[in-house]
Amino acid sequence: MRSLPLPLRVAAGVAATAVEQARALPGHLVGLPVTMASEALQLSMRVQQQVTELAIKGDTALAGFRRAEEQPSWATFDEDETEEPAEEPEVLSSELDVLPEYDNLTLPQLRGKLRAFGPDELERLLAHEQAHGRRPEFVRMLSNRLERLRSR
Repeated sequence: MRSLPLPLRVAAGVAATAVEQARALPGHLVGLPVTMASEALQLSMRVQQQVTELAIKGDTALAGFRRAEEQPSWATFDEDETEEPAEEPEVLSSELDVLPEYDNLTLPQLRGKLRAFGPDELERLLAHEQAHGRRPEFVRMLSNRLERLRSR
C-alpha cells in the first residue's frame, strides 16, 4: 500500500494533537495560573542573576581605577570592639553639662541631637561614653560625627 504524502500526514498529526490538547485544556486551565507565576518567578530570578553577574564583572573591571579605603568607616572588627580606649580625660556624669540627659537617650534620639554640637562637645560626649557606657554603637556614631566635622 502506498503511503499518503508527507504534508497530508503532518496535517493529520497536527489536527490529532489539537484535538488532544482541546480535550486536556480544562485540566490544564486549573494549573495555568500557578504555572505562569512559577515561570515568571524563574524568569525574574534568571534576570537578577545575570544582572548580578554583570555587576560583579563591572566591579572587577573598574577595581583598577579606584583606590580602596584602608578601613571604611562602616567596617568594624572584633579587635576594634575589644580594644581598650586610649587614655581620655574622664568626664563625670555631673560634669556632662553638654547634654545632661545623655545617659538616658536611645541611639536614634542621640542621632537627632548630634548636629547641634561642635567638635568640643562631641569630644566630651565621646570621652563620657568611653569612660562609662562603652556602648560600641554610640562610640562609633560619636566618632564618625566627630571625624566628619574635623574633615570639613
